[in-house]
Amino acid sequence: MAGPVLEMRSIVKTFPGVTALSDVTLTVRQGEVHAICGENGAGKSTLMKVLSGVHPHGTYEGDILFEGDLCAFKDIRASEQHGIVIIHQELALVPFLSLAENIFLGNEHSSRGLINWNETLRHASELLRRVGLTDHPETRISDIGVGKQQLVEIAKALSKRVKLLILDEPTAALNDEDSAKLLDLILELKKQGITSIIISHKLNEIRRVADSVTILRDGRSIETLDVAAPETTEDRIISGMVGRDLDNRFPDRTPYEGEPDAAPALEIRNWTVHHPIDQQRKVVDDVSVNVRRGEIVGIAGLMGAGRTELAMSVFGRTYGRHAGGTVLKDGTEIRTRTVPEAVAHGIAYVTEDRKHYGLNLIDTINRNISLTALAKVAKRGVVDEHEERQVAERFRRSMNIKAPTVFEPVGKLSGGNQQKVVLSKWIFAGPDVLILDEPTRGIDVGAKYEIYTVIDQLAAEGKAVVFISSELPELLGMCDRIYTMAAGRLTGEVPRAEATQEVLMRQMTKDKEVTR
Repeated sequence: MAGPVLEMRSIVKTFPGVTALSDVTLTVRQGEVHAICGENGAGKSTLMKVLSGVHPHGTYEGDILFEGDLCAFKDIRASEQHGIVIIHQELALVPFLSLAENIFLGNEHSSRGLINWNETLRHASELLRRVGLTDHPETRISDIGVGKQQLVEIAKALSKRVKLLILDEPTAALNDEDSAKLLDLILELKKQGITSIIISHKLNEIRRVADSVTILRDGRSIETLDVAAPETTEDRIISGMVGRDLDNRFPDRTPYEGEPDAAPALEIRNWTVHHPIDQQRKVVDDVSVNVRRGEIVGIAGLMGAGRTELAMSVFGRTYGRHAGGTVLKDGTEIRTRTVPEAVAHGIAYVTEDRKHYGLNLIDTINRNISLTALAKVAKRGVVDEHEERQVAERFRRSMNIKAPTVFEPVGKLSGGNQQKVVLSKWIFAGPDVLILDEPTRGIDVGAKYEIYTVIDQLAAEGKAVVFISSELPELLGMCDRIYTMAAGRLTGEVPRAEATQEVLMRQMTKDKEVTR
């Protein structure tokens, strides 16, 4: 067995009022794929930022040994000079520069201040082929998908003669096909002698590519397991992450038993939407769905099926060009042409992209929660800051948002806690209908369970919930009915009793609408 290439000993990292890492130890062997997992806020990303110089030497306690040498990285460039390269969850690419320009940004092929473009393009082509991309190196980043952008980030790392590659949630925003390609590339890099550290919440991915897994919990290293060992089961890893056995991935749910003859809380009829640029293309094609009070209705579909486009176009027509269809609330037709109109009719939409559309990351928890219903915390048009703080404190406790105070900037929270703030914001608005678009994306199993419990409670209170997810087990565990979509069209409606992954997948891959 190869010896260690990296040792992190007794790492302690604190922020004002918070101990993020406490006596963390990590050992990574030469040439292995080493996974790090833990709940949101466990300290995974912080530990990697210490390793890569984002948090420079002197701002933490403990020692880092790389290839046997004691290291004191003052910044990212210092760690990269040793061959340690980190790819953050939020990709650091410039959208309007070319692939080649992004790969060598800050590391240009130049002489006397002039870039050698022939050498740049030649070397970029070699690196792109190495990661499995055939795109021309002069293609702009904005013209390729997120899956390819991840591969460009890896090509960028290879250009720096990487020895240890750190990937933070590399497949969080990828579909299944792109995720599989990325994982295959990690295994190929392993054959080439490159050591990798991968942070992931997806336990199936850890079992596929990792040799070892280190579990962090509450800023401490709990244990390191051999992934190939028979005792290293998903339940064992989950138990280490959450500090207890998680017997059920989903809360016990009483199936919906409402009044079948009652008008749906929300009904969408014959909804059609055209692409915002290619106006001949239908992204949502004559779709009809409904959800009743107390019911959780899922929408399943592969990438490009039109699920998000349906949700956004109904919620204030925030996507595409509306071509037809009606929306009814409790049997009465309503207009949702703008977001304020949709909100006024008791409809809330929790976006799949919380960082761009769901939150103001530079503002505080209390301000984010109150934004959707400022009138509730205002007197004569002026926000009552005391009332606003009390509301935020109530949600911080009830939603178990891990933050020292409600005045913490949302951008400093972990992904799971950010998602809880988004949910709190819309729950505070008091909607009758919640459309949840990938509500647990990028969140660990413990935080997922907490969010599932909140969703279940909302349904029990009589809210109507539309649940969009790419994870079929999640839909099967939470929903009373599941609609399936493909290529913008509705392809099926499956009741809970008949729903299996196989049934849903067959419906999701149909190319024609079923007769209902």
